[in-house]
Amino acid sequence: MGSPAVGALLDLVQSSGAGWLAVGGLLIGMAFGYLVIRTNFCTMGAISDFVSFGDYRRFRAWVLAAATAIVGTQLLTAAGVVPIAKSMYLGPSLNWVGHIAGGALFGYGMVFAGGCASRNLARVGAGDLRALLTLVVMGLVAYMAIGGIFGPVRSWLEQATSLDLGRLKLTTQSLGELVGSRSGLGARSGNLVAAVLIAGAAAAYCFADRSFRASPVHIVAGLGVGLAAVAGWALTGLAYDEMAVKPASPVSLTYVRPTADAIEWLQRFTAGMMPGFGVTSVFGAILGAFIGAKAMGRFKLTTFSDVSDTRRSLFGAALMGIGGVMALGCTIGQGVTGVSTLAIGSFLTFAAIVAGGIAGMKRMEAIMMREA
Repeated sequence: MGSPAVGALLDLVQSSGAGWLAVGGLLIGMAFGYLVIRTNFCTMGAISDFVSFGDYRRFRAWVLAAATAIVGTQLLTAAGVVPIAKSMYLGPSLNWVGHIAGGALFGYGMVFAGGCASRNLARVGAGDLRALLTLVVMGLVAYMAIGGIFGPVRSWLEQATSLDLGRLKLTTQSLGELVGSRSGLGARSGNLVAAVLIAGAAAAYCFADRSFRASPVHIVAGLGVGLAAVAGWALTGLAYDEMAVKPASPVSLTYVRPTADAIEWLQRFTAGMMPGFGVTSVFGAILGAFIGAKAMGRFKLTTFSDVSDTRRSLFGAALMGIGGVMALGCTIGQGVTGVSTLAIGSFLTFAAIVAGGIAGMKRMEAIMMREA
C-alpha cells in the first residue's frame, strides 16, 4: 500500500470516490484546457510545423510532455499510489493492428479535422463552432466503433490479430516488465530502469535543440501537459477501490471515448448518473480553454468557411472516432497518458499517429494546391 501518508490519502479519497473523481476531473481538465490555449500546444500543429517549416519545437513539447508523464507516473506507481497494472493500457495481449491502423487513421483524420480531440475541445472553448460539430461526430462514430454498427468488425479484427504475451511469460505489455524479465531485475526495477532510459533519452532529444531551450512557452507546455496527466493518474489511482461492486480502473487524460461519454451524459442527466473523471475532464478542458481565450482576448465565434471545409472536418472527425477506439486513445490518451505506463501498444500508437499525421498533412497540402 505504500507509506502511511498514502494510506491516509486512499481512505480520504475512497470515502467519496465518485465525488472526488468528478470534481478532480473538472479541475485537471480546466488546467489542461487553459494550458493548451495559452501555450498553443497542439500535436497536429507540431506535425505541421516540422513537415512544412522544419520547426520541431512543438513536437519536442509533445515529447517532453510524454517524458514528464513517464517519470511522474512511474514514481506514483513505485510509491503505491497508482495500481498501474489495472489500467486499460497494460493488458496481457497486444492489439498491434489496432494500435498501428487505429493510430494512423487518427493521425490522418486529425489533419482534416483541424486538430486532435483535445485541440478541438480547446477550440470549442475559444468559440469555434466547427470544432463543436467535429467533436459530436467524433463521439458518435466512436460509439459506433465500440458497440455500434462498426463494433463487430473492430472486435473481430482485434481478436484475430492480438498477440498473447502470456506466451512470453509476461502478465502485462509493459516495456518495464519485459526489461525486468529478460534482465532478471524483476518488474518493479525493470519499470524504473525503462522509465529512466526512455524519459532520459526523450528529455535529451528535447533540450539538445537550442531553439527549444530558448522557448519557455514550449517548455512550459510540455511540462504542464505531462504533469496534468500525472495528476489524473494520482487522483484515479487513489480513488481505485478493488472491493467496490464495479471498480473504476485508474486512468488519466484521454479524449475520444470520454467525449462520447460526455455527450451521452448530457442526454441522460435526469437519470441521476454521476459524471466520471473522463466526462468532467472533457467539460473542464472546454471551460479552461474558455477562461484562457477570454483572458487573451481570443474568444470569437467562428464557423465553417464553405462546403469543402465542412466536408473535410466531418471526414476527419469520423476517422478520429474509429481510429481512437481501435488504438485505445488519441494524441494525449496514448501519446502522453498511455506512454506514461510504458505500454508497448502506446508507443506503437504514438509512432502511427505521427506517420498518419505526416501522410494527412501531405494530402491536405495537395488538396489546398488543387483548390487554390
